[in-house]
Amino acid sequence: MIVLPKKRKSGGRSKGGKGRTELVQCAKCGQRVPRDKAKKVTRYRSLVDPMLARELRKQGAIIPRSAVTQYLCIRCAVHYGVVKIRSKEERKKRTPL
Repeated sequence: MIVLPKKRKSGGRSKGGKGRTELVQCAKCGQRVPRDKAKKVTRYRSLVDPMLARELRKQGAIIPRSAVTQYLCIRCAVHYGVVKIRSKEERKKRTPL
């Protein structure tokens, strides 16, 4: 029986002792991944043209914006630059990127 080395203590997940978590679909490739393993990306989009929004803001208007939340699998998160590949020593640091 071949025993492969374990790369991360958590197995790449943030569930702790919760048991099974629900699956979410990656926004880029469609792969189904556990929610605690997927990377959540929230971007804010304005419904108004940026040039027009700048003019309106000068006049004191409040421009509404909507939050767009996506879940990405690790493969897509690395490919699109959401997360970086870190060395073994960098992974041990507990500070956020």
